[in-house]
Parts: sequence; C-alpha cells; structure tokens
Amino acid sequence: MGTNDLIRESRAHAHYDRFAVVPWLAMTLVAARAYKLDILDGVYNDFNDEQGLREECERGSSLGMDGKTLIHPSQVGPCNEIFTPSAEEVEWSRKIIAAFREPENENEGVIVVEGQMVERLHLTMAERTVDIAEQIEAMEAAMG
Repeated sequence: MGTNDLIRESRAHAHYDRFAVVPWLAMTLVAARAYKLDILDGVYNDFNDEQGLREECERGSSLGMDGKTLIHPSQVGPCNEIFTPSAEEVEWSRKIIAAFREPENENEGVIVVEGQMVERLHLTMAERTVDIAEQIEAMEAAMG
C-alpha cells in the first residue's frame, strides 16, 4: 500500500492512528483477498520511532495485513516479530490440522479441539500459519 501517496492525493492528514487511511486499507485488503493476494501495509516514516512502528504494525496485523513495507533496516526486526506467527499460534494451528486429520473428523465441518469449536475455515487459517512458520524455519536453516 502506498499510504504516503494516498495521503498526498487525498489531502488527508497522517495522524498517529491513521484515522483517514484505515478505510482505504480495509477496502484494499478486501479487494486483495477477493483475488487471493497478500497485501503489505504502507511504510512507517519515522524510522527512529520503534514503539510507533510496533504499534502501527500491530494495528496493521489486526486489520489483516500480511506484512509491512519498510524504509530502514532498523524496522526489519520489529516488523518480522509482529507479522511472524508466534510459537503458540503455530502449536494451536498444528493441533487443529491434526484434529481434522483424525479419521472420525475428516468429513466433519465443525469439530471440538481442546474444548473450542473449530470449523473448516479455521483449518484453512491453521494451514496458512503452519506454512508461514515452516517457510521461515527453512529460510533460517538455509542461512545457517
């Protein structure tokens, strides 16, 4: 997302909470998902403000963004930390996948995993989470 360009063209104001930008981000996110595309949030301009970057990454992640475009090497670590699935998310996702692979569940639309209702849509989300985690693990292994 070219959030700086959107702000320039619309004459909106870029405030801390990106109030004016969030509707555009949401609309573009829906359009990307309609075409099964990933989408990256726009840059955070103040590369000396790690806390602000973290907050904006958290909000973007909560909105559904897949990552963030960056303008400085110091932003890579915090961004990766926030957009990378946590160990807990990966573990839970693996439990969902394993549960749906059980013979008694393979044709079910809804099952219970550790007392929680889980639908096939959660399976799709879990598979994506594990796929991301495995790609990161493979990349880290290749880099030594």
